[in-house]
Order: sequence, then structure tokens, then C-alpha cells
Amino acid sequence: MKPIDTLADGTCFNFWEQDTFYKKELFVDCNASNASDSNDGSKDAPFKTIQAAADVATPGTRVWIYPGEYHECVRPRMGGSGPDAMICYEAVSKGHVIIKASEEVTDFTPSVGWQLTGFMSTEAPKGLSVWCHELSPEMFKGYNPFCAINLLHDRLFIEYDKTDMTTFLNRRGMVFCDGKPLKQVPLSNNLSDEEGTYWVEANGMKVHFRLDNDDDPKNHKIEISVREQCFAPEVPFLSYIKVKGLVCAHATMGAPVPQRGAISAFRGHHWVIEDCTVDWANAVGIDVGDECWHHTKDNEGPTGFSVIRRCKILDAGVCGIAGLFAQELLVEDNLIEGTGWQKMELSWEAAGMKLHNSINGLFRRNVFRRTYRADHVWLDCGNINNRLTQNLFLDGIEQREALFIECTRDGINLIDNNIFWNVEGRFDPQKIPVEPGSTGWYKMGEHDIVNGYAIYGEGTDRMHIANNLIGKCRSAGYFAKPVSFRMTPTERGGTARDNKFIDNIFYGCGEAAIKMVTKDNESEGNLFVKESGGFLRILFPQPEECLDLHSWQEFYGFDKFSQLAWFDIDIDTKNLTLTMKPALNKPFYFAPNPEQKLMKYDVSKITPVPYKEHVTQDFYGSEHGHKDRIPGPFSELKFDFTYNIDPRVH
Repeated sequence: MKPIDTLADGTCFNFWEQDTFYKKELFVDCNASNASDSNDGSKDAPFKTIQAAADVATPGTRVWIYPGEYHECVRPRMGGSGPDAMICYEAVSKGHVIIKASEEVTDFTPSVGWQLTGFMSTEAPKGLSVWCHELSPEMFKGYNPFCAINLLHDRLFIEYDKTDMTTFLNRRGMVFCDGKPLKQVPLSNNLSDEEGTYWVEANGMKVHFRLDNDDDPKNHKIEISVREQCFAPEVPFLSYIKVKGLVCAHATMGAPVPQRGAISAFRGHHWVIEDCTVDWANAVGIDVGDECWHHTKDNEGPTGFSVIRRCKILDAGVCGIAGLFAQELLVEDNLIEGTGWQKMELSWEAAGMKLHNSINGLFRRNVFRRTYRADHVWLDCGNINNRLTQNLFLDGIEQREALFIECTRDGINLIDNNIFWNVEGRFDPQKIPVEPGSTGWYKMGEHDIVNGYAIYGEGTDRMHIANNLIGKCRSAGYFAKPVSFRMTPTERGGTARDNKFIDNIFYGCGEAAIKMVTKDNESEGNLFVKESGGFLRILFPQPEECLDLHSWQEFYGFDKFSQLAWFDIDIDTKNLTLTMKPALNKPFYFAPNPEQKLMKYDVSKITPVPYKEHVTQDFYGSEHGHKDRIPGPFSELKFDFTYNIDPRVH
């Protein structure tokens, strides 16, 4: 039995949080007329900066922060001493305390002295308006992001010949107009090609920019990023810290690794980060792990054991949540949206959430949406006893896979009661061979150009995939492959065996619902909706086998209790609602076949499948115990009914 608070092996997650009786309170108010960092931090004599409170906060201290914009990077000097003696940094009004890694600038001059058009052009386009701002050295304290490029510090894994290096070689510094970043271009003459752009001079001390509609910057709020992070200790291993209700914006770190988030635990453990918003981080939103794999193991404490709850991580350039060697993470009720705009997926650290060696993690009721050219979630190497449940994985833009579990052979990882929807795939359509007529019909194998998977396992065993809705994947709902070089004692790569596909709904996947590596897996109780062709596949030994449900059952004994159906599912990924309705057209049958009689066109005709001891609750957390259950994440299927699928409200 696996209630929502249990892990893959059925044991309860380690909920370590306790109520802290705060014996000391400090107050920060940047807008108070009497605020000063020389005050005592009392309610009547508040500090002006959060850092002043962080300098004196001790275990059992709550720092209350009043609304306002705080232009600083908060560096805690001390951590708490236990779950009952944490140090808390909390907004008095959630969402109205804004820590910005940027500074507003107001002095602009017309850009002169630089070629603003192509070398063959004789004059600038009519109305072109490019402005210059000279950066003041006083804005930077030991770190000028306009002098540093995005390229990650550890470049071992970059395959330069496979990726466009443009954004890797861009400067880290960002320019914002009314809270939205301008697009960086590599040469001054590119400014004439596109509005809403900026260019950085070689020494990193001047920026030239062009606004939309060639507008005057004096009509807008122009901000320049100047700090790497917003809330991050300078020394590692500070633990038992809570950050609550803060907005952290415009942080300008480089691409991971190292993993240095706008909010960073910097190798500490037992952090609680809740009700926070991270907006437009250049690379990483939040990090809660060991930062990188080059550190010596000189700390005595554990890594991870942290909570990320009810946060919004919006438009992180490379990775929303990052954690290396982080154990017992609880990530719940978050929105991670717009990740990946830097297009650095081939740095191999890009995802809505990217964890390495995750053990005993519980990831529930999160919404991953509009992740661009990166995974929604990537669990990399050695993942044991994790559970992903009640999550939404929506609108993967140019996304190869939504969920990637890599190089894992020990223990079970459970993926249940989630909704996967619209995985576009990332491939070059021009490379798909044109095969007119029956040219391609009789091949013994297919090309591997097209991708777009809900769940991808690379050298991973024992994934239990149960009661999910998996729909609109460009290639397949599930795909896997073994990776021989990782079959070592240190890498612990698997064989893609002993994976289980139990009681899921597969809907309209482009090539196949399931692509197993070998037959050494299990599939039962699934509902296949609007799937056609050989949608059930076994890839090895070659040539691959492309099967329908009848042959899948007859020759392999899979899915004896599974069903075929033909109706429409629609998800409004903006408003997070789902509807089902009868299909306008029925499938075409050239001649009668066994599956034609089995096809169900009305959801009320879908029958429950025999109980299996995988999950005992549905997407909404309703208990169904040991009873037989309808496939998929819902306890019942209904036409013309609007399902609210935002898991955070349930």
C-alpha cells in the first residue's frame, strides 16, 4: 500500500520538520523612515537591509522582513542548531519582499562609435534607436557578470560539435526592461536586426541596447544585473535555515556545474524554502545539493534533507531546481515554468528539476510547464526509492523527454498518478526520410530520428509506472535503452529490465505507447486510447517487434486485462483543466479484426482492472483501498465533465 506520504518501497517519508519556538525576533524594513543597519533590529528600530539581520541572527531567530525592494545578496552567517531551533527569514507579506540582483539605471546616451548595421549596409534602418549605458565599477563588488561568459566551469561533458555555443559564450549580465530581459546579441551590428536586444562591449563596462518599437528608455524601468545570487551563504554547510515568502529576481550565475542558485543552500542540509518566487535567474533557480562533484568530502553532515514547497520558479535559464547527491528531498506544490530558455540542454544539467543520486525523495503535486529544450525532471545516476506522484508535466517545447531517469539499477523508483501531456520532441524534421507509397512499410526496423517521450530510462531498471495519464507524445509514452559503458561498480548502470507499466492511460502517442528494450518487463491493466499501428514494441533482439494489443497479449502474455478505447481528451494547460468527450470519427478498419470488437467508445464502458499493490489513492488523494480500479489517475472517467487538475489545490 502506498499512500501519498510514502516512498516507492512503502515506507513513510522522513518528515523531519518541527515547530520552532522563536526566542528572538528581528525586523527589517527598507522603507521605514528610521530604518538603519546601526539599529538593534527591534520592531521600533528596524534594520534597513536583510544582511544586517543575517549578521546577528542565531539559532531560534526569526527575521521579519517588511515589503520593499532589497538590492543585496543576503549571506547568512549562521545556521540553526536543529529542527526545533532554525533560523527563519520570512516576509511579513508573502510576495512583496523582493530581493533583486539588479540595479536600476537611468543615465543613457545614444550609441556612437560602433557599426550598428551589417558591413555591407550604408545606413541604419529608418527609426533605429540604440542607446548606451556605461556601467559604474561601484555597482560590482568582486563580481561583474558582464565580464564573465555563461560557459560552465566544468566543461568535461560538453560536446562542442553537437551544440550551438552561442548562449554559452554570451556574457552572464542581463538587461531588463520593465522586468523582462532583453535578448543578448554577439555583435553590435546585430542590434539592427531585432528589437528588444542588447550588446556588451569587450571589457564588460558598457552595454548598448535597443528597446521594442525603438522606444526611449526614459519611458521604462531599465535594470542591470550586478550580483550572482540573491540568498546564499558565503561559507558551506550552514543548515536548518528557513526562507519563506521572498521573491528573488535577476540573479546572474553561470551555467551549472557548479550549481549556484538564486536561492542556494550551498551544501547545507535541512533547509526549508517555501512560498518563494524565483524570477528570471540566468541559469539556476534553487540549489539544495553538494554544488559540484569536485569538492573534497570534508563535511561531517549529510547532503540534502531539504524542503522546497509552494514556490514559483519562473523562467530559469538552465535549471529550476538543482541538487547533487541530495537525499530525502521533499519537493511539493511548486510551479516550475519556462525553464531552459538559454538552450543549454547539451551542458547535461538542464531541467525543471535536475538531481543526481537522489535517494528517498518525495516529489508530489508539482506543476512543470513550458520547459524549453530540457527535461521537466531529470534524475541522474544512482536513484533509489524515489516517488513522483500527483505531478503535472505539461507542454515540453522542443523537449526530448519529460521525465528522464538515468543509470539506475538499485531499488525501485515509483512514478504514479501523474499527467504527462504534449512532449514535442527535439529533432530536425528535415532529416526524416521521405518514403512515398509503401517504400517504408516493410522495413524490419525504424529510423531513430524522431523522439519525444513522456518517460525515458537510460540504463535504468525497476521503474514502476502506475496509474498515469500519458498523452500527446511525439514518439512514445515510454522508451528506454541500456548503456554498456555505465555497467561499472561506480556508475551502477542498469539493463532497462524489470520495469512495470501498470494501469496507465496512454493517449495519442505518435509512434508507440510503450517501447520496451526487451521482453523482460511487465505490462498490465493499461488503457490504450486512440493508438494506432504497432503501438506496443520490443526493441531487442533486433529486428524490433511492432505489435498490436492482440499480438502483445498472445505472444508475450502482457496486458491480459488491458483495454482499447477511442475518445478525445483535451487539457487546457494554462487553466489546468481536463475534459473527455466522444471522438468525432471512429477508427478505420480495412477488414474485420479481433480488436475492432474490443474497442470502447464510451468512457462509461471502461471496466475496472484487478487490484495491484502499487498505489491505493488517485490523483486527488482519494483512497480506494484494495478495490479494483479504473486505469489512469482518476477514480472515474466521465464525458462532458471538467476535471480541475491543478494538484496544488487538492
